[in-house]
Amino acid sequence: MARRALAAVWPFVKGCATGTVLSMTFVDQCASVVTVDGASMYPTLDAQQGERALVEKRCLYRYDLSRGDVVVFRSPRNHHELLVKRLIALPGDWIQVPENQEIRQIPQGHCWVEGDNAGISMDSRFYGPVPLGLVQGRVTHVVWPPHRIGRVDRKMPEGRIMPL
Repeated sequence: MARRALAAVWPFVKGCATGTVLSMTFVDQCASVVTVDGASMYPTLDAQQGERALVEKRCLYRYDLSRGDVVVFRSPRNHHELLVKRLIALPGDWIQVPENQEIRQIPQGHCWVEGDNAGISMDSRFYGPVPLGLVQGRVTHVVWPPHRIGRVDRKMPEGRIMPL
């Protein structure tokens, strides 16, 4: 009797296990969804709307990131916390920090990130360049709420990257 019950349940258990492994692999390797928290990326991303954003992860295989991308990364101060900011500079770039007119070169293996709502954003201006190894992916679309569904544009603040 127990064997018959196990034989009847086994295809269901096997299907659930397979689905779980495939889902976890997809989320780990391809894409995931993050909930936007805080107002540092307003108006691009609006936490008060309960926005959720699609994070594309294939860009991490070759660090195929571009200036102006919105990225998700682990906080340099608390690795349990995920942050969403705009990527301003890549390794080797020279950047002008507007608050103190300082010009800095971004070290190899790092990037410079800032929130679109600069007045309230805790970003590279406070904790410096972010190691590329902390980047979890690139935000490509807002997927919730329905009236905000759409692509997240790549944009750069003018005059921030200094030519060599």
